Amino acid sequence: MLVPNGRLLAKLDVPGVTPIYWHLNDSVEEAPEADVLITERPLLVERRARVSRIPGLRHVHLLSLGYEWVLEHLPPDVSLSNSRGAVEDATAEHTLALVLASLRELPAAGVQQQKQVWNPLWGGTLHGATVLLLGFGGVGQEIYQRLLPFKPKEVFAVASSARQLDDGTQVHGIDEMPDLLPQAQLVIVALPDAPSTRGIVDDKFLASMPDRSLLVNVGRGPVVDTEALLFELQSERLCAALDVTDPEPLPEAHPLWTAPNCLITPHIAGNTSKFIDLAMNLAVEQVKRLAVGQEPLHLVRVVGPAN
Repeated sequence: MLVPNGRLLAKLDVPGVTPIYWHLNDSVEEAPEADVLITERPLLVERRARVSRIPGLRHVHLLSLGYEWVLEHLPPDVSLSNSRGAVEDATAEHTLALVLASLRELPAAGVQQQKQVWNPLWGGTLHGATVLLLGFGGVGQEIYQRLLPFKPKEVFAVASSARQLDDGTQVHGIDEMPDLLPQAQLVIVALPDAPSTRGIVDDKFLASMPDRSLLVNVGRGPVVDTEALLFELQSERLCAALDVTDPEPLPEAHPLWTAPNCLITPHIAGNTSKFIDLAMNLAVEQVKRLAVGQEPLHLVRVVGPAN
């Protein structure tokens, strides 16, 4: 079993399991033979294909929610699980941090502090705002619940198809976007990267957003057309707060770094100490289940007859 850090290595005192430290991104040597790989998403895109070259591999467990990056590198007989339940709260918290920092002009205040300038700033607010939340999975639902105490006028939850939840929450279908977008002062994107979502936030989408509205992306970078967003930012018609970008990592001197009214964090929405605790505990539970032949939790790819 391959594990990516010493902390998890120390926790895996499981009968019949021999954990070996090997980091998909950082280890120089190729992986030794192992039936299970526990990994985080590698920063170096070229290292992702190493998953396909692990001898004897039969299961991959991700210390993350997103899994799109690994699918093309999985051999057909290898199953996949993710850390659903560990990262949603942290991502939702970071989303609210991006929203509030942008609305309340905190980046500008930080610049003023560095220059020792006292110049009161006026910003926007969630109170009375209309919000469109694009993506209503686990992360989207946690964001939704955190928005409500700030007294927005309305929060439009949007998913692939319309439905009503048991608590009465109305979820709008993606086909309703043309009517909803022009009403929203804030658009939050919490979509995974998939063929159906890639580039969905394009020039037409952005042009439908009202002047001076804010786009927040905590889903995946390729969901947003970077060139289209740059056009709107450089004209100073829209504002943005991005935890994910396309490309990613964002290269030095990329125009997004210096685009007006654009706050960028380096894909850190899930990076909290609590997330680490939850993800590590889940990984240990997965190992225990695999060691006794039980089905792992949170399977996103099943092999065999169920595939």
